[in-house]
Amino acid sequence: MRAFLILEDGTVFAGESIGSTREVISEIVFNTSMTGYLEVLTDPSYAGQAVVMTYPLIGNYGITPDMESERPWVDGYIVRELSRIPSNFRCEGTIQDFLKEHDIPGICGIDTRALTKILRDKGTMNGMITTNEDYDLDEILPRLAAYTTGDVVSKVTCAAPKVLPGDGKRVALLDLGAKRNIAKSLNDRGCEVTIYPADTPAETILAGNPDGIMLSNGPGDPKECTEVIKEIKKLYDSDVPIFAICLGHQLMALATGADTHKMKYGHRGGNHPVKDLSTGRVYISSQNHGYVVDVDKLDPSIATPAFVNVNDGTNEGLKYTGKNIFTVQFHPEACPGPQDSGYLFDRFIEMMGGDQ
Repeated sequence: MRAFLILEDGTVFAGESIGSTREVISEIVFNTSMTGYLEVLTDPSYAGQAVVMTYPLIGNYGITPDMESERPWVDGYIVRELSRIPSNFRCEGTIQDFLKEHDIPGICGIDTRALTKILRDKGTMNGMITTNEDYDLDEILPRLAAYTTGDVVSKVTCAAPKVLPGDGKRVALLDLGAKRNIAKSLNDRGCEVTIYPADTPAETILAGNPDGIMLSNGPGDPKECTEVIKEIKKLYDSDVPIFAICLGHQLMALATGADTHKMKYGHRGGNHPVKDLSTGRVYISSQNHGYVVDVDKLDPSIATPAFVNVNDGTNEGLKYTGKNIFTVQFHPEACPGPQDSGYLFDRFIEMMGGDQ
């Protein structure tokens, strides 16, 4: 079945429908990872977005037990070529069937690199995936311009607290759309991890007397999370050690008076170099974000830059002055991506007082 990707600027790509045949409007973003497509599909940070994979062949190892949440969160999936016969000893099915099972529309057979060049040149824009060959651009374009992702954190967070048992430090993880490997990275280091829904009051988290607090990644515009920001300010004031990733990093900045802004096309992939400003060492990182903390509006009495993106100079982390708090924009838990910065979880455990 023919399918069409219609961009907000009127550009139309024609290809073949994969997955669900329903129509969807979403924000179109691109990811440069060569592998890890299942982790991308199931990363809650992609809620409200349709993902373009720049690597030309996707699906060659099929669906494996590597999901980062219980279900996929992308609105749509856009690829150049989809492997029809996956081959891997862990393979449990095909991407085609996976997309159909979860009612996710997609399109293949289009020039994804040309599409990516448009998004890099003009910036991230909204788009529609449709199988309707009689589409009306005059009717569709205003709908695309009006689309916003809105409050997606409440959509992806857990419904109730849950505990991963451990014999070490007790960590409260605020689930803003957390990838599984964040909790697993802590749990593998012996931590008992209590995962809380995003709307949990700070008082409830602190009443559990955690040794440390983790703020997770998540989707959408950080400024939409007004109530969560208020609770994070209370956590900041508590003096409990805090480590935050991605959206959590942005929300902590907003909670303490800094600002964020939307990037032209964001960072999404597994090959982004970041420099640790305390050592000068560069790490290759996994990233997935479209917003960034504005370092020009940082109050150095509150926070100072700790990491910087080597490619474009944007902020990749903050160290909070006089506080046992540090935050990063990238993903030290990876999945997919390099494990270079996994040592940051060890640093967090040291902040909480070590192994015991």
